Amino acid sequence: MPRIESTTARLAKLGFADGARAAQLIGQAGADLDDLLESLVDVADPDLALISLTRLIEREPAVLGTLRQDGDLKARLLAVLGVSAALGEHLVRHPGQVAWLAEPQLGEARAELLRAVGADPEAPEPVAAGEKALVALRVAYRGRLMHLAARDLTGQSTLQEVMSELSDLAGAALEAALAIARAEVDASEVRLAVVGMGKCGARELNYISDVDVIFVAEPQEGADEAKALRTATRLAQAMMRACTATTPEGSLWEVDAGLRPEGRSGPLVRTLASHLAYYRRWAKTWEFQALLKARPVAGDMALGAAYVEAVNDMVWSAATREDFVEDVQAMRRRVEAHVRSEGERQLKLGPGGLRDIEFAVQLLQLVHGRLDPLLRRRATLPALAALSRGGYVGRDDSRSLAEAYSFLRQVEHLLQLHRLRRTHIVPTGESDLRRLGRALGMQTDPVGEFTARWRRHAMEARRLHEKLFYRPLLQAVSRLQESEARLSATAAAARLEALGYVDPTGALRHIGALTSGVSRRAAIQRTLLPVMLGWFADTPDPDAALLGFRQVSDKLGSTPWYLRLLRDETAVAARMARVLGTSRYATGLLMNAPEAVAMLGSDDELAVRPRESLLGEASAAVSRYVGGDGGAETAVAAVRALRRRELFRIAVADISGLADIETVGGALSSLTDVTLQAALDAALGKVGNVTSFAIIAMGRLGGMELSYASDADVMFVHQPLPGVEEREATDAAFAVANELRRLLSLPAPDPPLIIDPDLRPEGRQGPLARTLASYRAYYSRWSSPWESQALLRARFSAGDPELGAAFTHMIDELRYPQGGLHDDAVREIRRLKARMEAERLPRGADPGLHTKLGPGGLSDVEWVAQLLQLRYAGTLPSLRTTRTLDALRAAVAEELLAPADEAVLAEAWRFASRIRDAIMLVKGRPGDSVPRDAGERKLIAQTLGYPPDGSEDFLDDYRRVTRRARVVVDRVFYGA
Repeated sequence: MPRIESTTARLAKLGFADGARAAQLIGQAGADLDDLLESLVDVADPDLALISLTRLIEREPAVLGTLRQDGDLKARLLAVLGVSAALGEHLVRHPGQVAWLAEPQLGEARAELLRAVGADPEAPEPVAAGEKALVALRVAYRGRLMHLAARDLTGQSTLQEVMSELSDLAGAALEAALAIARAEVDASEVRLAVVGMGKCGARELNYISDVDVIFVAEPQEGADEAKALRTATRLAQAMMRACTATTPEGSLWEVDAGLRPEGRSGPLVRTLASHLAYYRRWAKTWEFQALLKARPVAGDMALGAAYVEAVNDMVWSAATREDFVEDVQAMRRRVEAHVRSEGERQLKLGPGGLRDIEFAVQLLQLVHGRLDPLLRRRATLPALAALSRGGYVGRDDSRSLAEAYSFLRQVEHLLQLHRLRRTHIVPTGESDLRRLGRALGMQTDPVGEFTARWRRHAMEARRLHEKLFYRPLLQAVSRLQESEARLSATAAAARLEALGYVDPTGALRHIGALTSGVSRRAAIQRTLLPVMLGWFADTPDPDAALLGFRQVSDKLGSTPWYLRLLRDETAVAARMARVLGTSRYATGLLMNAPEAVAMLGSDDELAVRPRESLLGEASAAVSRYVGGDGGAETAVAAVRALRRRELFRIAVADISGLADIETVGGALSSLTDVTLQAALDAALGKVGNVTSFAIIAMGRLGGMELSYASDADVMFVHQPLPGVEEREATDAAFAVANELRRLLSLPAPDPPLIIDPDLRPEGRQGPLARTLASYRAYYSRWSSPWESQALLRARFSAGDPELGAAFTHMIDELRYPQGGLHDDAVREIRRLKARMEAERLPRGADPGLHTKLGPGGLSDVEWVAQLLQLRYAGTLPSLRTTRTLDALRAAVAEELLAPADEAVLAEAWRFASRIRDAIMLVKGRPGDSVPRDAGERKLIAQTLGYPPDGSEDFLDDYRRVTRRARVVVDRVFYGA
C-alpha cells in the first residue's frame, strides 16, 4: 500500500491530474512505463494519453518496443493520444496503423483511398461495394487523418499545410465514395463533376466539417439528357450516402449540397447550362460569394474546371449588382441569427469569430477584385495577404487579422480532434481548457493563458472587422501615416458604394471635412469614423447619417464633452448613428438642439417624462420671463425649445423600440398639453386675466393619440370672472386665443405647433371662444350627429381645470345619449362616413395605401369605436373614453364586440398609426399614404423593423391587415 501511495504522489507531481487513476492504469498495463512518463507529461492531456496508450499496449504489446526504438514515432503518437480520444479509440481498433506514424509522409491520398475501396486509381472502376468498402474507406481515411494530426500537433506541418491536406483528403474520400457509388449505379452515359465549395473548395477545411459540394452533370455524346440527369442524381445520392452512412467505423462527415441553385428545394444535379442560366437570372449576391470558393474536387475534373471558369466572370462582377448592398446585409443577418446563447464562446459565429474575418475578407475581395485580379484567391489567408499587398488593408491590420484567424483555426482544430465531432464552442470545463492551452504550448498557466489569448484575438478580430472597410477610406482623404498604403479616391468611392452609400463622392467630401488637419478634433474623428461609418452603413440611409453627423459635429465639435462622449460611450455613438440614418425629423431636431446628444447614452434617459415634471419646467420658464425683460415671446420660445428637446427624446425612444405607438401618442399629446398650458399662461400674462379660460382638446389630441405631424385640434371656452361684463370677457378671451396662436406660430427653428380650432360650433364662421352658456345653447339647439361624434374625443387640455370639467360634464349628455342613437341617426352617420370615403380621399391617391381614409385605415377603425360609444355609452360608463383602443377594449368587455374583431381592428389601427409616424420620422414631412416610390417605401419599411429587402413584405402585410380590418368594419359598422 505505501508503494502505491508513493507512485500516486509521484505521478501527480509529474503532472497527471488523477495520480491514483494513472497509477492504476500503469499497474494494469503489466509493463514498465517509467521511461515514457516524461514524454507523457509533456503532451496536452497526460491522463488522456495514458488511458489510450495502456489500452493500445494491451491490444498490441509490441507497440511499446516500437515506441522505445523510434523517438519521432513516440512523439507523434503521444501527441495524438494527448489530444484526441477519438483517434486513440481508432488506433486501439487498428493498432497496425501505428506504423504509419513512422513515415514522414504518406503516399498520394486519392490513389490510396481508391485502392482501399478496391478501385483502380488510374481508372476508378468499382471492385468492392457494400459495407466492406464503406468500412475500408473510413479506416484508411482516419489513418491518414491521424498521420496529419500527428504532424500538426508536433509542429511538423503549418496550419496552411494542414488545411490544404485536409481538403485534399476530403476530395480523395469523395472520389472513393464516387467509386463505391458506381458499383450501385450504371453511370456509363453521364459525366458527373463534384465541385467543392466553402472551406473544401478553398482548401482550408477543418478536421471535422460538413463538406459543401455542387454537382454538375453532362450526358455522354449521344445520350438522352433527361435520362442522364436522373442517373447522375442517383449517382450523387449514392456518393453522399457512402460518406454519411453509419458503419461499425462510424461515418465520415455530412456532404452538404445546400449551396446549389435554389438550395435544398432545387434539383440535386444540373447541367452546366442550367447552372449558368440560374446564376444569370436568379442568383443572389451571397451565392456568388459562395462561388468565390468553388474548385473541382472529384469526378470529371475537366467538367468541374469548365464550371468554375464559366462562373468566375459572374463572381467578380457581383459587386455591380443593384441588390448587392441588400444581399450583403442579409448575409450578415443570417450569420447573426445563427448565434445562440453561447455566442460569446462561438469560435465561428460569435463576435470576433472566424466568420467575422472571412466575411470581411470576402466582401473586400468582391468589391475590389472586379478591377484587381490579384485579389482573386479562394483561401482566406492568401486573400488577406493579397489585400494587404494591394493597399486595401493596412499591413499591421493584415498581420493582426491573420494571427487571429490562425489562432482561432488552431483552437477549432483542437476542439474537433478531441472527439472528431463538428464543434465551434469553446468549452467551460477547466480540464478541457487546460488541454487546449497545453496543446498550444502554454505550460505555466494553460487555462489563464489560453483564455486571455483567445479573448485578445477575438476582440482584435472584431475591432478589425468593424474598421476594415473604413480605415482606408480615411486614408484616401486625410493625411495619415505615410508608411501605410492608401486607397485611391476611386477605390474608396467603390467601397462606399458597395456598402450602401448612394453618393460616395459626397460621402468622401464629408469624411475629408471631418478628419483633415492636425487638430485634436480631427484626430478623434479619425478614431471614431471607422466604426461610425459601419454603423451608418447599417441604417436605412447611410448618406443622410454621414451628412447629419458632419452637421452635428460642425456645431458641437469644439465642445469638449461632445467628442469625448462619442469616443468613450459606445452606446451613444451607436444610437446616434441609428437616429441620423433613420430619421430626417429627429436629425432636424438635433441640429437645433445638439446638446440632446447627451441623452442617447441610456434607455433611462429616453424614458417618457411625466406630464407633471414637464409642466413644472415649462411653468418655471414662463414665470421667469413673463413680466420681465423677455416678455411672452421669450417665455414661449423657451417652452418651444423644451418641446423640441422632448420631441427628440420621444422620437429616439420610438426609433430604438423603447416606446410602442400608444406610448408615443400619449407622450406627444401630454407634451402638447404642457406647451398649450405654458403658452396660455404667457398669453394671459400679456392680455390680462379677466375671464376664466380653458382649452378643450379635440380629435387625436383629445384621444391622446397625436402623431408627429398632427395639428392641435382644440376649442376655447371661457367664463367671465365675477364683476366682469360678458362683452369685456369675450373680447379678452378672443385676444387670449389669438395671442396664444401667435406665440406658437412665431418663426423659430422649432417644429411648429399649429392650433386648429375648426371643430368649434359653426366651424370657421363661429366665434373663436365661447362661454360655457353659449356652448350649451348651441349644442341644445343646433347640434348635428357629427358634432356629437366629434365631442367623443373632447377632454380638458389646459387652463382652468374647473371650467374644463364643467364643459366636459355639460357635453356628456350629448356624446353619451341616454337610450343610444335612433336608427335615423345611425343611418346618417353611415352615410356621412360613406360620403367622406368617396369625397375626401386626395385625387390620385391609392385607397389601398391611404392609412387614414383607405379601407381598413384609421378612420374605419375610429368610426367603429365611436359608433359603439354613441349607441351604448349612455348606459355603459366603461365606454366613456376618448381613446380609440380603450373604447374597443371596453366594447369587448361589455360583449358588444368579439375579441377576434377587436384584435383585427387594433392591429390595423396600430399599423397605420406607426406608418404615419414613420413617414414623418423618415421624410421630415407628413404623409398619409404608404409611398409608391420603392426607395421611400424601403426606408419606411426599415424604420418599422423590416430588413433592407423586406419592402414588399411590408406592403403585403399592410394590405393583409387592412383587408381583414375592412371586413370587420363592413360587418360591425355598416351592418353588412
